[in-house]
Amino acid sequence: MTTTEGTPQDQLPFDVFARSCPSRETLGHITGRWGSLTLGALAEDTLRFNALRRRVEGVSEKMLSQTLHALERDGLVHREAQPTNPPRVDYRLTPLGQEITERLMDLIHLVEGRMPQVLEARERYDAERA
Repeated sequence: MTTTEGTPQDQLPFDVFARSCPSRETLGHITGRWGSLTLGALAEDTLRFNALRRRVEGVSEKMLSQTLHALERDGLVHREAQPTNPPRVDYRLTPLGQEITERLMDLIHLVEGRMPQVLEARERYDAERA
């Protein structure tokens, strides 16, 4: 990643293939198993923590918490704590998170729609190696 002193942050040439580029970390947050599923669930609605955990089956409380913190830090998720008793915390996508998640959902729908071909390929692969 090359930087020029005095260049605004949003105009820096980022290169996800460069080891030190911060875009690589963000891409990992978005495309990791729990990140992509969390973003996908939040594309559907604003959710509380436990509702989000139920929607993303298999995620532990600890992993969901870590994922939400990373996505919030990257500016993709907004966390809003309500001053109620017990406390209520809602999570929703930010405008940036919505834009990224729209593209992510296109990929998710493509994968879901192509699963018959994937399953056939797996069967052929496994049969050849049996």
